[in-house]
Amino acid sequence: MLHGGAGPGHSPNAPAVLVADDIQITQDRRLIATGNVEAFQGQTRLTAQAITYDPDTGSLTLTGPITLDDGDGVRILADQAELSRDMQNGLLLGARLVLNEQLQLAAVQLNRVNGRYTQLYKTVVTSCTICADDPRPPLWQIRAKRVVHDQAAQQLYFDEAQLRIRNVPILYLPRLRLPDPTQKRATGFLIPEIRSDLRLGTGIKVPYFIRLNERRDLTLTPYLSNNTRTLEFRYREAFRRGRIAIEGAVSDDDLQPDDSRGYLFAAGRFDLNRDFRLQFDIEAVSDDAYLADYDYFGRDRLDSQIQISRARRDEFIRLSYINFKSLRDDEDDDVLPSDVVEALYERRFFPRAFGGEIRLSSEAHAHQRTSNLDFDANMDGVVDGRDVLRFNVEAEWLRTFQLGGLQAQTRLGIVGGAYQITDDATSPDNDSELSPTAALVLRYPLVKRGAGKTRHVLEPIVQLAWIGGDGLSVPNEESTRVEFDEGNLLSLSRFPSLDRRERGWSAAIGATWSRIDPDGWSFSVTGAQILRQDAQPDLPVSSGLSGTNSDFLLAGQMRLAGGLAVSGRTLFDERFDVTKAELRGDWSNNRLDVGGSYIWIDEDPAIDQFAPIGEITFDGAYRIDRFWTASLDMRYDIEEGRAATAAAGLTYENECVRVGVSVNRSFADSTTIEPSTSLGLTVSLRGFSANTGERIEVRSCGKQAK
Repeated sequence: MLHGGAGPGHSPNAPAVLVADDIQITQDRRLIATGNVEAFQGQTRLTAQAITYDPDTGSLTLTGPITLDDGDGVRILADQAELSRDMQNGLLLGARLVLNEQLQLAAVQLNRVNGRYTQLYKTVVTSCTICADDPRPPLWQIRAKRVVHDQAAQQLYFDEAQLRIRNVPILYLPRLRLPDPTQKRATGFLIPEIRSDLRLGTGIKVPYFIRLNERRDLTLTPYLSNNTRTLEFRYREAFRRGRIAIEGAVSDDDLQPDDSRGYLFAAGRFDLNRDFRLQFDIEAVSDDAYLADYDYFGRDRLDSQIQISRARRDEFIRLSYINFKSLRDDEDDDVLPSDVVEALYERRFFPRAFGGEIRLSSEAHAHQRTSNLDFDANMDGVVDGRDVLRFNVEAEWLRTFQLGGLQAQTRLGIVGGAYQITDDATSPDNDSELSPTAALVLRYPLVKRGAGKTRHVLEPIVQLAWIGGDGLSVPNEESTRVEFDEGNLLSLSRFPSLDRRERGWSAAIGATWSRIDPDGWSFSVTGAQILRQDAQPDLPVSSGLSGTNSDFLLAGQMRLAGGLAVSGRTLFDERFDVTKAELRGDWSNNRLDVGGSYIWIDEDPAIDQFAPIGEITFDGAYRIDRFWTASLDMRYDIEEGRAATAAAGLTYENECVRVGVSVNRSFADSTTIEPSTSLGLTVSLRGFSANTGERIEVRSCGKQAK
């Protein structure tokens, strides 16, 4: 009886199936099906109380309630209908069109044309839940004389459209086109944002998304306020083996009325032949204050980079160029090492002859300053034009032995380096090194099983290490900031770069105790100290590694079954005075997500830190009820006794609308960046965007939200 059509998702050769409680064929060859009638063809599925098929006209007469599912998230509900035998054309009365279970269009009359177009007359459109026993109109609705749904193009076309809020008309448009919720990428306006800033004034951002093709898109966002005329842009393109993204903005504002301002960020990644990967990241800005004035970017230094790399199981290669630009008002780019070139090659082997593992590495590094002065003109302790070129090689053999419960690892190696210094009258032009290295690491893990699945693990660790050779006379350019933590406890040298190296004998002593309970709370704590034969003059006091005995390291983490996770570490000296501390905690449940951190670092004039640094950060979100969520973020400077940044937000979200209000306050006090406060308001009507898969609370007719 049913034959194929040409509509979207409809297979012309698919077999037709009709199922009903009772099927009769009359003398005039009419087919009458009654009781729980279901008809299938391809992706099209039809249910009704009764269907009558007239072979003379080839039409189907249906008695409701009627449900027609046409695949791809399209469902039609109606009271009565008359359709063609392939169900691709026809008239439906008292009909509703539901798209992607998000948007519903109710109409007096609905026409299907070729299975692609659906025309609705005297239509009400909304994504809000409508309850029969609730006399109130939906929160928002669009009324239109006619709506056409193009299922193939995934577009909705409105004639004489009127947007209403609680049945109050607020906007009239003679013509309107919107994407349906099954559309993933469509040209059109995105969610606007109203923004109020103390310096830029009150304005609005209206993003417009342009779908260029399947692989390219462009978003243009005019931003107009009392004190600025800005155009933001974002371009994205996907290639067969990579992708790029370019974003930026151009502004004409009253903050710098005589200058055009803007920024440009570009990033990309491409997979090359033989497992190589090309990555680039370009960051440029017209002036130091622009990004902070418009709240685009939070860092105070920009870095542009291009890099080619390859990572395999036993090999790593990287070649990169980086350009740095400082946005700090107390730094001069001419005397900073702004251009950096690096090449790194690492390889490991597993020789069968004598076992173990051999690691080989070589690194070339060069950085250059724009200035050519060979002395310290600005009196900051660094030669203004110093340029550095170095080349380092390292070979190391590692082997592990198991002696009962004792695990021993031996390390033997040799390191070499050659250095060239230019534009520096205070340092030699060249220097080199060739130093042997050796280390022995002993571990003796002890395991105890407790009640249930709980395990206790105590692991003492001892490392005895030696690095020969004499110290270099090259200036300290790359290793001015040194950290001591559980991650580098067993490193032979804890300097972050190869221009410095620890020398002589040293011993690392520590232990880790862990409690592991998959069904309950677990934690681990590590305590350690470094002992040396000779003090290392280039290790600053703030690192905790200066002197023959380092500060004591105490680090740990804890996780509870209730959602609480805490981690931290601290360094304290022999008088138990804390020199550095860091603590981070997070807790979450069904309604609350809270996170915070604390950091404190003692002063150290050797690294130009003339005052302690203390800071507390907090970020949290609280779900007040099913629809309301409040959030708060804050960064507090303990030493200054004031907040550095603060932000708060309040969001209402249900199945048909999302409203967000935010306030951000920056307390910056530099000469480049001034304190500012900004307010934001966004309103999004759900149903005209792609389903992101996020959980959305839908109001229940039995429990109406007040």
